[in-house]
Amino acid sequence: MPKAKRKDSSDEPEPAGKAVKFGPLTEYLGYALRRAQMSAVAEFLEAFKEVDLRPTQLAVLILIDENPGVRQTAVCEALGIQKANFVPLLNELERRGLALRKSVLADRRSSALHLTPLGNTLLQRARAIHDAYESRFIARLGKRGHDQLLALLNKVMEAG
Repeated sequence: MPKAKRKDSSDEPEPAGKAVKFGPLTEYLGYALRRAQMSAVAEFLEAFKEVDLRPTQLAVLILIDENPGVRQTAVCEALGIQKANFVPLLNELERRGLALRKSVLADRRSSALHLTPLGNTLLQRARAIHDAYESRFIARLGKRGHDQLLALLNKVMEAG
């Protein structure tokens, strides 16, 4: 006669509503940064639906606006983007009529980046959306907390 199969407690599903234990994760800075980043990006994507921009696209548009004629390589270096990843991003901005590449006379292999009039208009709207987005962080953290967090995050970035 076959033995009755013993039911292992790990085979049973967790009861609904039972809290998952995080152990030391909640004390790991890297884990907290990643979770905060995921939350911030989700909120960003919701806020920027209207203009259909992702965080890196906004950063690229801002750098081009602040540095008309900037070279692609300089934008890649400034934002920590690999050139292979930057090309499709820039292609999308060009396809949408927001930015354009112009050949540099001194070096035909290099491109100078510029915003189009449509890119300027969209960026103005995006900055207004971002002001509201940033205000929500200030409301949650307080002005002092916001400034402290920003200063600490800048220190983390400088160390890397």
